[in-house]
Amino acid sequence: MSSNNPPILNPIVDEPVPTLTRWGDAELSRLTETVKQNSLFYWKGPQTEALYTEFRKHYPLKHVFPTSSGTASLHVAIAALRLKPGDEIILAPITDMGSMIGILYQQLVPVFADVNPRTYNLDPESVRQAITTKTKAIMPIHLAGNPCDMTALNAIAKEHDLYVIEDCAQAWGARHQSTPVGLLGDFGCYSFNDFKHIACGDGGIVGTNRDDVGNGLSKWGDKCYDRTAGTRDPEELAPNYRISEPQSAVCAAQLTKFTEITSNRTHAGNLLTSLITDAPGVLAPITKEGDTHSYWFYLLRLDLSALKTTREEFVEQLRAHGASASAGYIPMPVYSYKVFQNHNFFSGTWPIRDLGLTTMDYKQVSCPVAEAILEDCVVLPINQAMSDSYIEKVARAINNVAKNCEK
Repeated sequence: MSSNNPPILNPIVDEPVPTLTRWGDAELSRLTETVKQNSLFYWKGPQTEALYTEFRKHYPLKHVFPTSSGTASLHVAIAALRLKPGDEIILAPITDMGSMIGILYQQLVPVFADVNPRTYNLDPESVRQAITTKTKAIMPIHLAGNPCDMTALNAIAKEHDLYVIEDCAQAWGARHQSTPVGLLGDFGCYSFNDFKHIACGDGGIVGTNRDDVGNGLSKWGDKCYDRTAGTRDPEELAPNYRISEPQSAVCAAQLTKFTEITSNRTHAGNLLTSLITDAPGVLAPITKEGDTHSYWFYLLRLDLSALKTTREEFVEQLRAHGASASAGYIPMPVYSYKVFQNHNFFSGTWPIRDLGLTTMDYKQVSCPVAEAILEDCVVLPINQAMSDSYIEKVARAINNVAKNCEK
Protein backbone atom coordinates (compact mmCIF):
# COMPACT_ATOMS: atom_id res chain seq x y z
CA MET A 1 0.00 0.00 0.00
CA SER A 2 1.20 3.50 -0.74
CA SER A 3 2.25 5.74 2.11
CA ASN A 4 0.98 8.78 0.20
CA ASN A 5 -2.71 8.25 0.89
CA PRO A 6 -4.84 11.40 1.45
CA PRO A 7 -5.63 12.22 5.09
CA ILE A 8 -8.71 10.55 6.57
CA LEU A 9 -11.31 13.22 7.30
CA ASN A 10 -13.31 11.20 9.81
CA PRO A 11 -10.87 9.01 11.76
CA ILE A 12 -12.34 6.13 13.70
CA VAL A 13 -10.50 7.07 16.90
CA ASP A 14 -11.76 10.62 17.17
CA GLU A 15 -10.27 11.43 20.57
CA PRO A 16 -6.72 11.55 21.96
CA VAL A 17 -5.21 8.85 24.14
CA PRO A 18 -6.83 9.37 27.57
CA THR A 19 -4.45 11.18 29.88
CA LEU A 20 -3.76 10.16 33.43
CA THR A 21 -3.69 12.14 36.63
CA ARG A 22 -1.10 9.89 38.18
CA TRP A 23 -0.30 11.71 41.39
CA GLY A 24 -2.64 13.61 43.66
CA ASP A 25 -3.75 14.17 47.23
CA ALA A 26 -2.48 10.83 48.56
CA GLU A 27 1.05 11.46 47.33
CA LEU A 28 0.99 15.12 48.34
CA SER A 29 -0.14 14.22 51.85
CA ARG A 30 2.74 11.79 52.33
CA LEU A 31 5.27 14.18 50.83
CA THR A 32 4.04 16.92 53.14
CA GLU A 33 4.63 14.60 56.11
CA THR A 34 8.04 13.72 54.71
CA VAL A 35 9.40 17.26 54.58
CA LYS A 36 8.49 17.69 58.25
CA GLN A 37 10.75 14.78 59.22
CA ASN A 38 14.19 15.28 60.71
CA SER A 39 15.71 12.86 58.20
CA LEU A 40 15.04 11.69 54.65
CA PHE A 41 17.21 8.57 55.05
CA TYR A 42 15.48 5.28 54.29
CA TRP A 43 16.58 3.13 57.25
CA LYS A 44 13.70 2.98 59.76
CA GLY A 45 12.19 6.00 58.02
CA PRO A 46 8.39 6.27 58.43
CA GLN A 47 7.76 6.53 54.68
CA THR A 48 9.90 3.51 53.88
CA GLU A 49 8.20 1.55 56.67
CA ALA A 50 4.86 2.55 55.11
CA LEU A 51 6.16 1.35 51.74
CA TYR A 52 6.94 -2.06 53.25
CA THR A 53 3.41 -2.26 54.67
CA GLU A 54 1.64 -1.28 51.45
CA PHE A 55 3.85 -3.48 49.28
CA ARG A 56 3.30 -6.55 51.45
CA LYS A 57 -0.48 -6.18 51.15
CA HIS A 58 -0.02 -7.33 47.56
CA TYR A 59 3.30 -9.19 47.75
CA PRO A 60 3.78 -10.85 51.16
CA LEU A 61 7.54 -11.29 50.97
CA LYS A 62 9.45 -11.78 54.23
CA HIS A 63 12.72 -10.09 53.26
CA VAL A 64 12.33 -6.84 51.31
CA PHE A 65 14.70 -4.05 50.24
CA PRO A 66 13.58 -0.91 48.37
CA THR A 67 16.05 0.34 45.76
CA SER A 68 16.86 3.31 43.57
CA SER A 69 15.60 1.54 40.40
CA GLY A 70 14.23 -1.70 39.02
CA THR A 71 17.67 -2.37 37.59
CA ALA A 72 19.07 -2.06 41.11
CA SER A 73 16.48 -4.50 42.48
CA LEU A 74 17.69 -7.15 40.03
CA HIS A 75 21.33 -6.45 40.83
CA VAL A 76 20.65 -6.82 44.56
CA ALA A 77 18.96 -10.20 44.00
CA ILE A 78 21.82 -11.42 41.83
CA ALA A 79 24.48 -10.21 44.28
CA ALA A 80 22.71 -11.91 47.19
CA LEU A 81 23.19 -15.28 45.48
CA ARG A 82 26.98 -14.85 45.72
CA LEU A 83 27.61 -16.61 42.41
CA LYS A 84 31.12 -17.07 41.05
CA PRO A 85 32.64 -15.24 38.04
CA GLY A 86 31.76 -17.07 34.84
CA ASP A 87 28.51 -18.56 36.20
CA GLU A 88 25.53 -18.21 33.87
CA ILE A 89 22.00 -16.82 34.12
CA ILE A 90 19.43 -17.62 31.41
CA LEU A 91 17.00 -14.93 30.26
CA ALA A 92 15.08 -13.73 27.21
CA PRO A 93 16.57 -11.31 24.65
CA ILE A 94 13.50 -9.07 24.41
CA THR A 95 14.04 -6.89 27.45
CA ASP A 96 15.64 -3.73 28.79
CA MET A 97 19.36 -3.41 29.52
CA GLY A 98 18.39 -3.29 33.19
CA SER A 99 17.86 -7.04 33.14
CA MET A 100 21.52 -7.65 32.24
CA ILE A 101 23.40 -4.94 34.12
CA GLY A 102 23.50 -6.76 37.46
CA ILE A 103 24.53 -10.00 35.76
CA LEU A 104 27.44 -8.35 33.99
CA TYR A 105 28.62 -6.28 36.95
CA GLN A 106 28.77 -9.43 39.07
CA GLN A 107 31.06 -10.92 36.39
CA LEU A 108 28.41 -13.42 35.33
CA VAL A 109 27.29 -14.46 31.85
CA PRO A 110 23.87 -13.62 30.37
CA VAL A 111 22.73 -16.61 28.30
CA PHE A 112 19.83 -15.88 25.96
CA ALA A 113 17.07 -18.41 25.35
CA ASP A 114 14.33 -17.97 22.76
CA VAL A 115 10.73 -17.00 23.45
CA ASN A 116 7.21 -18.17 22.74
CA PRO A 117 5.90 -16.56 19.51
CA ARG A 118 2.62 -15.41 21.06
CA THR A 119 3.35 -14.74 24.74
CA TYR A 120 6.80 -13.24 23.97
CA ASN A 121 8.16 -14.84 27.13
CA LEU A 122 10.82 -17.48 27.75
CA ASP A 123 10.19 -20.77 25.96
CA PRO A 124 10.79 -23.49 28.58
CA GLU A 125 12.21 -25.89 26.00
CA SER A 126 14.70 -23.29 24.79
CA VAL A 127 15.69 -22.68 28.42
CA ARG A 128 16.27 -26.38 28.91
CA GLN A 129 18.53 -26.48 25.86
CA ALA A 130 20.54 -23.49 27.15
CA ILE A 131 21.48 -25.11 30.47
CA THR A 132 25.14 -25.95 30.99
CA THR A 133 27.26 -26.99 33.96
CA LYS A 134 27.76 -23.28 34.66
CA THR A 135 24.07 -22.37 34.74
CA LYS A 136 23.03 -21.13 38.17
CA ALA A 137 19.79 -19.22 37.64
CA ILE A 138 16.87 -18.47 35.34
CA MET A 139 15.50 -14.93 35.03
CA PRO A 140 11.89 -15.01 33.77
CA ILE A 141 10.94 -11.56 32.41
CA HIS A 142 7.18 -11.00 32.46
CA LEU A 143 7.17 -8.89 29.31
CA ALA A 144 4.54 -6.14 29.13
CA GLY A 145 2.74 -7.72 32.09
CA ASN A 146 2.15 -11.16 30.55
CA PRO A 147 3.20 -13.84 33.05
CA CYS A 148 5.84 -16.36 32.05
CA ASP A 149 5.04 -20.06 32.29
CA MET A 150 6.33 -20.22 35.85
CA THR A 151 5.05 -23.74 36.41
CA ALA A 152 7.29 -25.08 33.64
CA LEU A 153 10.25 -22.82 34.46
CA ASN A 154 10.15 -23.67 38.16
CA ALA A 155 10.06 -27.36 37.30
CA ILE A 156 13.19 -26.97 35.18
CA ALA A 157 14.87 -24.96 37.93
CA LYS A 158 14.06 -27.63 40.51
CA GLU A 159 15.33 -30.38 38.23
CA HIS A 160 18.68 -28.61 37.75
CA ASP A 161 18.96 -26.95 41.18
CA LEU A 162 18.78 -23.42 39.79
CA TYR A 163 17.67 -20.15 41.37
CA VAL A 164 14.76 -18.25 39.81
CA ILE A 165 14.87 -14.43 39.76
CA GLU A 166 11.62 -12.93 38.48
CA ASP A 167 11.90 -9.64 36.59
CA CYS A 168 8.51 -8.08 37.35
CA ALA A 169 9.40 -4.54 36.25
CA GLN A 170 6.57 -4.45 33.68
CA ALA A 171 4.19 -6.72 35.53
CA TRP A 172 2.57 -5.07 38.55
CA GLY A 173 -0.70 -6.93 39.13
CA ALA A 174 0.11 -9.84 36.82
CA ARG A 175 -0.65 -13.32 38.11
CA HIS A 176 0.35 -16.83 37.14
CA GLN A 177 -2.45 -19.27 37.99
CA SER A 178 -3.82 -16.80 40.59
CA THR A 179 -0.44 -16.21 42.29
CA PRO A 180 1.11 -12.74 41.86
CA VAL A 181 4.29 -12.79 39.82
CA GLY A 182 7.31 -12.29 42.04
CA LEU A 183 6.05 -14.80 44.58
CA LEU A 184 6.75 -17.85 42.43
CA GLY A 185 10.54 -17.76 42.16
CA ASP A 186 13.29 -17.21 44.71
CA PHE A 187 13.28 -13.44 44.19
CA GLY A 188 10.72 -10.95 42.90
CA CYS A 189 12.13 -7.71 41.49
CA TYR A 190 9.93 -4.71 40.71
CA SER A 191 10.30 -1.22 39.26
CA PHE A 192 8.83 2.13 40.34
CA ASN A 193 10.17 3.82 37.19
CA ASP A 194 8.15 6.80 36.00
CA PHE A 195 6.63 4.86 33.10
CA LYS A 196 5.53 1.78 35.07
CA HIS A 197 2.06 1.02 36.49
CA ILE A 198 3.16 2.10 39.98
CA ALA A 199 5.71 4.90 39.92
CA CYS A 200 7.70 7.45 41.91
CA GLY A 201 9.97 8.80 39.17
CA ASP A 202 12.54 6.08 39.68
CA GLY A 203 12.84 3.32 42.24
CA GLY A 204 12.43 -0.40 42.74
CA ILE A 205 11.98 -3.11 45.32
CA VAL A 206 13.26 -6.66 45.69
CA GLY A 207 11.98 -9.39 47.96
CA THR A 208 12.25 -13.06 48.86
CA ASN A 209 10.73 -15.54 51.29
CA ARG A 210 13.97 -17.53 51.52
CA ASP A 211 15.96 -16.98 54.70
CA ASP A 212 19.20 -18.33 53.25
CA VAL A 213 19.44 -15.54 50.67
CA GLY A 214 17.12 -13.06 52.34
CA ASN A 215 18.82 -12.53 55.69
CA GLY A 216 20.93 -9.42 55.29
CA LEU A 217 19.36 -8.63 51.91
CA SER A 218 19.68 -4.88 52.48
CA LYS A 219 23.47 -5.15 52.65
CA TRP A 220 23.63 -5.96 48.93
CA GLY A 221 22.17 -2.55 48.09
CA ASP A 222 23.65 -0.58 50.98
CA LYS A 223 27.43 -0.89 50.58
CA CYS A 224 27.35 -4.13 52.60
CA TYR A 225 26.82 -2.10 55.77
CA ASP A 226 25.05 -3.84 58.64
CA ARG A 227 22.39 -1.30 59.61
CA THR A 228 20.95 -3.58 62.29
CA ALA A 229 24.24 -3.85 64.17
CA GLY A 230 25.21 -0.32 63.23
CA THR A 231 28.66 -1.36 62.08
CA ARG A 232 30.75 -0.21 59.13
CA ASP A 233 33.02 -3.14 58.48
CA PRO A 234 31.78 -4.53 55.13
CA GLU A 235 32.71 -8.14 54.46
CA GLU A 236 32.11 -7.95 50.70
CA LEU A 237 31.72 -5.41 47.89
CA ALA A 238 28.22 -4.02 47.30
CA PRO A 239 26.89 -0.87 45.61
CA ASN A 240 24.73 1.90 47.06
CA TYR A 241 21.24 1.36 45.65
CA ARG A 242 19.25 2.87 48.53
CA ILE A 243 15.88 4.50 48.08
CA SER A 244 15.09 7.79 49.85
CA GLU A 245 12.14 8.81 52.01
CA PRO A 246 10.53 11.09 49.38
CA GLN A 247 10.58 8.23 46.87
CA SER A 248 9.14 5.86 49.46
CA ALA A 249 6.39 8.35 50.27
CA VAL A 250 5.20 8.47 46.68
CA CYS A 251 5.47 4.68 46.30
CA ALA A 252 3.48 4.02 49.47
CA ALA A 253 0.71 6.32 48.25
CA GLN A 254 0.77 4.82 44.76
CA LEU A 255 0.37 1.31 46.15
CA THR A 256 -2.95 2.30 47.76
CA LYS A 257 -4.24 2.61 44.16
CA PHE A 258 -2.75 -0.72 43.09
CA THR A 259 -5.99 -2.62 42.48
CA GLU A 260 -7.66 0.14 40.50
CA ILE A 261 -4.61 0.74 38.31
CA THR A 262 -3.85 -2.88 37.51
CA SER A 263 -7.42 -4.19 37.17
CA ASN A 264 -8.37 -1.38 34.78
CA ARG A 265 -5.36 -2.13 32.61
CA THR A 266 -6.18 -5.85 32.58
CA HIS A 267 -9.76 -5.09 31.57
CA ALA A 268 -8.73 -2.72 28.79
CA GLY A 269 -6.14 -5.11 27.35
CA ASN A 270 -8.42 -8.13 27.49
CA LEU A 271 -11.23 -6.15 25.84
CA LEU A 272 -8.97 -5.12 22.98
CA THR A 273 -7.88 -8.73 22.45
CA SER A 274 -11.48 -9.93 22.34
CA LEU A 275 -12.37 -7.32 19.71
CA ILE A 276 -9.52 -8.01 17.25
CA THR A 277 -9.51 -11.80 17.33
CA ASP A 278 -10.85 -12.04 13.77
CA ALA A 279 -8.79 -9.21 12.25
CA PRO A 280 -6.98 -10.71 9.22
CA GLY A 281 -3.23 -10.80 9.59
CA VAL A 282 -3.34 -9.60 13.20
CA LEU A 283 -1.96 -11.86 15.93
CA ALA A 284 -3.07 -10.73 19.36
CA PRO A 285 -0.98 -11.71 22.40
CA ILE A 286 -1.89 -14.96 24.10
CA THR A 287 -2.17 -15.23 27.86
CA LYS A 288 -2.09 -18.71 29.36
CA GLU A 289 -5.48 -19.83 30.68
CA GLY A 290 -5.69 -19.01 34.38
CA ASP A 291 -3.10 -16.22 34.16
CA THR A 292 -3.69 -12.47 34.48
CA HIS A 293 -2.01 -10.07 32.05
CA SER A 294 -1.61 -6.53 33.44
CA TYR A 295 -0.68 -4.83 30.15
CA TRP A 296 2.10 -2.34 30.68
CA PHE A 297 1.61 -1.92 26.95
CA TYR A 298 -0.19 -3.91 24.27
CA LEU A 299 2.05 -5.84 21.86
CA LEU A 300 0.56 -7.58 18.84
CA ARG A 301 2.16 -9.18 15.79
CA LEU A 302 1.34 -8.95 12.11
CA ASP A 303 1.26 -11.96 9.81
CA LEU A 304 2.73 -10.04 6.90
CA SER A 305 2.26 -13.02 4.58
CA ALA A 306 -1.48 -12.43 4.89
CA LEU A 307 -1.28 -8.68 4.30
CA LYS A 308 -0.46 -6.58 1.22
CA THR A 309 1.45 -4.02 3.25
CA THR A 310 4.49 -3.53 5.45
CA ARG A 311 4.41 -3.15 9.20
CA GLU A 312 5.31 0.54 8.89
CA GLU A 313 2.49 1.18 6.41
CA PHE A 314 0.04 -0.71 8.62
CA VAL A 315 0.97 1.51 11.57
CA GLU A 316 0.74 4.62 9.38
CA GLN A 317 -2.83 3.65 8.51
CA LEU A 318 -3.68 3.09 12.17
CA ARG A 319 -2.37 6.54 12.99
CA ALA A 320 -4.37 8.03 10.14
CA HIS A 321 -7.44 6.58 11.83
CA GLY A 322 -6.45 8.29 15.09
CA ALA A 323 -5.01 5.26 16.88
CA SER A 324 -1.74 5.62 18.74
CA ALA A 325 0.66 2.90 17.57
CA SER A 326 4.38 2.27 17.10
CA ALA A 327 6.11 0.02 14.59
CA GLY A 328 8.15 -2.26 16.84
CA TYR A 329 9.27 -2.39 20.44
CA ILE A 330 13.04 -2.47 20.94
CA PRO A 331 15.01 -2.26 17.68
CA MET A 332 16.73 -5.64 17.98
CA PRO A 333 17.33 -8.46 20.48
CA VAL A 334 19.64 -7.17 23.18
CA TYR A 335 22.44 -9.56 22.19
CA SER A 336 22.67 -7.59 18.93
CA TYR A 337 23.43 -4.33 20.74
CA LYS A 338 26.94 -3.00 20.15
CA VAL A 339 27.92 -3.56 23.76
CA PHE A 340 27.27 -7.30 23.34
CA GLN A 341 28.55 -7.68 19.80
CA ASN A 342 31.85 -6.07 20.82
CA HIS A 343 31.92 -7.64 24.30
CA ASN A 344 32.61 -4.11 25.47
CA PHE A 345 31.49 -4.40 29.08
CA PHE A 346 34.44 -2.87 30.91
CA SER A 347 36.44 -0.29 28.94
CA GLY A 348 36.69 -2.41 25.82
CA THR A 349 37.24 -5.67 27.71
CA TRP A 350 35.27 -8.52 29.26
CA PRO A 351 37.48 -9.73 32.09
CA ILE A 352 35.86 -13.13 32.61
CA ARG A 353 36.26 -13.94 28.91
CA ASP A 354 39.81 -12.62 28.85
CA LEU A 355 40.60 -14.86 31.85
CA GLY A 356 39.07 -17.94 30.23
CA LEU A 357 36.07 -18.18 32.56
CA THR A 358 33.62 -18.12 29.64
CA THR A 359 33.77 -18.74 25.92
CA MET A 360 30.53 -16.89 25.20
CA ASP A 361 30.54 -15.07 21.86
CA TYR A 362 27.44 -12.93 21.35
CA LYS A 363 28.22 -12.61 17.65
CA GLN A 364 27.20 -16.27 17.38
CA VAL A 365 23.94 -15.97 19.37
CA SER A 366 20.62 -16.15 17.55
CA CYS A 367 17.07 -16.49 18.87
CA PRO A 368 14.98 -16.74 15.68
CA VAL A 369 11.57 -16.34 17.29
CA ALA A 370 12.61 -13.23 19.24
CA GLU A 371 14.11 -11.76 16.07
CA ALA A 372 10.91 -12.43 14.13
CA ILE A 373 8.75 -10.83 16.82
CA LEU A 374 10.78 -7.64 16.73
CA GLU A 375 10.49 -7.53 12.93
CA ASP A 376 6.69 -7.68 12.81
CA CYS A 377 5.36 -6.46 16.17
CA VAL A 378 3.24 -3.37 16.79
CA VAL A 379 2.92 -1.63 20.15
CA LEU A 380 -0.17 0.22 21.34
CA PRO A 381 -0.47 2.10 24.62
CA ILE A 382 -2.73 0.86 27.40
CA ASN A 383 -3.54 2.80 30.53
CA GLN A 384 -6.05 2.71 33.33
CA ALA A 385 -7.93 5.81 32.10
CA MET A 386 -9.04 4.17 28.85
CA SER A 387 -12.80 3.67 28.65
CA ASP A 388 -14.49 0.77 26.90
CA SER A 389 -15.66 3.14 24.19
CA TYR A 390 -12.10 4.29 23.52
CA ILE A 391 -10.82 0.70 23.33
CA GLU A 392 -13.69 -0.18 20.98
CA LYS A 393 -12.64 2.64 18.65
CA VAL A 394 -9.04 1.42 18.63
CA ALA A 395 -10.26 -2.09 17.86
CA ARG A 396 -12.41 -0.81 15.00
CA ALA A 397 -9.39 1.00 13.58
CA ILE A 398 -7.29 -2.18 13.74
CA ASN A 399 -10.04 -4.25 12.13
CA ASN A 400 -10.59 -1.64 9.42
CA VAL A 401 -6.91 -1.39 8.48
CA ALA A 402 -6.46 -5.17 8.60
CA LYS A 403 -9.40 -5.76 6.25
CA ASN A 404 -8.20 -3.11 3.85
CA CYS A 405 -4.72 -4.62 3.83
CA GLU A 406 -5.80 -8.26 3.52
CA LYS A 407 -4.46 -10.09 0.51
